[in-house]
Amino acid sequence: MAEFITREFLRNLANERSYTEQASIRKSASERPLEGSTFLSHSSKDDELVVGATIILENHGAKVYTDKVDPEMPPYTSAKTAAILKGRIRQTKRFVLLNSPNSKESKWVPWELGIADGYKGDARIALFPSADRPYDMTWAEWEYLGLYSRIVWGNFKGKEKSEWMVWNHRENTADALASWLAGN
Repeated sequence: MAEFITREFLRNLANERSYTEQASIRKSASERPLEGSTFLSHSSKDDELVVGATIILENHGAKVYTDKVDPEMPPYTSAKTAAILKGRIRQTKRFVLLNSPNSKESKWVPWELGIADGYKGDARIALFPSADRPYDMTWAEWEYLGLYSRIVWGNFKGKEKSEWMVWNHRENTADALASWLAGN
C-alpha cells in the first residue's frame, strides 16, 4: 500500500544535516542549470520541508531547482517574478509540487501548477504530498489535483521492499521515482 510522506519525516530528514549543509542544498537548488532539472514548487510556509524533499529527489537522480535563493529573483514579488518563474518552469524537465495543507493558502502554488500543466502536460508533473499522517488527504482538497500522479512510499506488486515511486492513482500504476525523473 502506498503512503504519503509526513511533514515530520521531511523535517527530520533535513535536520539530520547541519545548518551549513542545509544552506548548501538550498543554494545549489537555486543556482543550477535548468536544462534537465526538476522544478520544486512549494508554499513559502513549507520552507522547512524543502530540504528534505530535495534530498529525496536528488537521491533518485533529480537536479532540483527552487526559487528561494535564486539570485535573479527580485527582492519583492512582481510581474518580473512571474516572468522569471514562468521561464524556469518552461526550461525544466519535470515539475514536482510539494503539496501540503499550506499550499491552498498560497497565491503562487496553483499558478505555478497551471503554468507547468500548460508546458509539460500531466505526464511530467507529480505531486509530492506531505501530510500530518501517512494516509491524510487534506492536502488534496482542490479537485484538479486528481489529475496528477503522486510521489509516494510503497511496494510495487510482487516486491517485498518499499521504495519511492510515482503513483498514477487513476490507473493504479507506478514507476520507480528514479525512472520517472530520468524519463522524457
